[in-house]
Amino acid sequence: MPLITLPDGTEKHFENAVTVDQVARSIGPGLADAALAGRVNQVLTDTSFVIDQDASVAIITARDEAGLEILRHSCAHLMAQAVQQLFPGAQVTIGPVIEDGFYYDFAYERPFTPEDLERIEKKMTAISKEKLIVSRSLLSRQDAIKLFEQKGEQYKVRILESIPDQEDLSFYQQGDFIDLCRGPHIPDTGKLRAFKLTKVAGAYWRGDSKNEMLQRIYGTAWHDKKALKQYLFRLAEAEKRDHRKLGKRLDLFHTQEEAPGMVFWHPKGWQIWQIIEAYIREVQNNNGYQEIKTPQMVDMSLWERSGHADKFGDDMFSVSSENREYAIKPMNCPCHVQVFNQGLKSYRELPFRLSEFGSCHRNEPSGTLQGIMRVRAFVQDDAHIFCREDQIQQEVISFIDLLSAVYRDFGFNEIIIKLSTRPENRVGSDSDWDRAEQSLALALNTKSLDWEELPGEGAFYGPKIEFSLKDCLGRVWQCGTMQVDFSMPGRLDAQYVAKDGSRQTPVMLHRAILGSFERFIGILIEEYGGDMPVWLAPVQCVVLNITDNQADYALRVQASLKAAGFRVEADIRNEKVGFKVREHTLQKVPYLVVVGDREVANGEIAVRARNGDDQGTMPIEDFIEILRKDEEKKGRTA
Repeated sequence: MPLITLPDGTEKHFENAVTVDQVARSIGPGLADAALAGRVNQVLTDTSFVIDQDASVAIITARDEAGLEILRHSCAHLMAQAVQQLFPGAQVTIGPVIEDGFYYDFAYERPFTPEDLERIEKKMTAISKEKLIVSRSLLSRQDAIKLFEQKGEQYKVRILESIPDQEDLSFYQQGDFIDLCRGPHIPDTGKLRAFKLTKVAGAYWRGDSKNEMLQRIYGTAWHDKKALKQYLFRLAEAEKRDHRKLGKRLDLFHTQEEAPGMVFWHPKGWQIWQIIEAYIREVQNNNGYQEIKTPQMVDMSLWERSGHADKFGDDMFSVSSENREYAIKPMNCPCHVQVFNQGLKSYRELPFRLSEFGSCHRNEPSGTLQGIMRVRAFVQDDAHIFCREDQIQQEVISFIDLLSAVYRDFGFNEIIIKLSTRPENRVGSDSDWDRAEQSLALALNTKSLDWEELPGEGAFYGPKIEFSLKDCLGRVWQCGTMQVDFSMPGRLDAQYVAKDGSRQTPVMLHRAILGSFERFIGILIEEYGGDMPVWLAPVQCVVLNITDNQADYALRVQASLKAAGFRVEADIRNEKVGFKVREHTLQKVPYLVVVGDREVANGEIAVRARNGDDQGTMPIEDFIEILRKDEEKKGRTA
């Protein structure tokens, strides 16, 4: 006679064993209809799961994060069933849930087309309306192999053969479709009402480029059609804001096959880079950092001593010369220790803060490269703070304040904070890790910040705080980081003279605000849709004449604005002013200044904003004041 305890503390007695579905029905028919799964003693289960002893039970619906994940996983099965019904001979391989959706990899004799996706989606809708019962069963590995061999599912056979004999194998079936899966899944296909297939792409079997190429169909699923519509709107908006398209249209940068994962910056794109670099340099100089520059290539022995060669060896580019092996640096930290080591430091000199716009290279797989968001050559706003253990708290707190102010200047007001703790593969003693993790947690709590712990996600040498931005489309980008490292300074012989005259090893704090410049600029392009705020715009204003009569005046206006320190161009081409206005508007120039005979006569200018607002005519001095105020507020929205 099980006693069921609900999340609100309510207790329910049942005479006999009961399923999760029956528990939901005892609460109310509405909840039973919405139930996708259950959480029994904190373990996710199907609604058909039988409870035969006292337990805590929560009913999972699509409104819950876990429920949405179950719904999406079930939708992947629905898609695979539709594919196999429409394309006999198509083999299903692996189909997980991903952020905002799901995918399944298929082996099929020909490429799937956009028209195929439409057919698959229609078939999914038809199967959903059948409300097929989704049932769970257990099979031995041998029986499962036999079943999938009979079905011609060779990829499933290979997956099964890689699973240890002693593991229980659960399978889920709906109609004529069955697949190996841990579950849980929805009770019937009728629960799947709001989904959309988004694209098809190539994918290697098991993610290994040495293996055969499969076809990956992506989709998304939501708890209702309104949420799906909102997501598809965000997806379309993200497509319009794609930094690769805008980078080409606005003539900011390009990439090409001769330098995979490396960026060719054009004058306007490099102008944005230089503005950001100058801004970060000033911020760091004002906060006690000393800027340095370290070699691009260092003997491999340094990376072996630091531990990077063992941990990241496959991701490092190397070159040999005169019987020595060098690594092109994948990160800056070991080189910063070398600068610290030049001349014995006193405790009075700590904290000792070194910053570098460090150029790094990592051998990222070619399939993961994406515009300037994921590259092989990148520059970080990297810095390392060498300090005593009792200085960690204040340094972390000061950094949080600094980072928050910088993000606000770029227009980001929502910061998501996560604390990543010790991974299984790590260096250093448990006591060091205890102190490092506690120091970061205490700093976050001192600032009264909301944060989430990510167990096992820390760097191999220390825990870290990750700072992520939420953009205007609700996407999250991890950018900033603060890491406490008790290990590397000792491995690389860093020391300082303590107050008592003894030699001590400093703590090393690894920190970045923007992370990769390339990626951060890509984020900015997509956040603003190319409409950069005035302080970041590569061209802040263009002066346009109406006829040749005003050409000299237009050039004098340009010279005055440039003398005031602004980035200004003059377009005195013999073209209609409407054509020139449209062209520069498409180039996302914040302000257009138009001069005709009246403006020349009055010594004024007509100002038009990027959004089309007519600002009227005014003296040049008044417009200079408008530009200054726009620059000063940066990207702050308040």
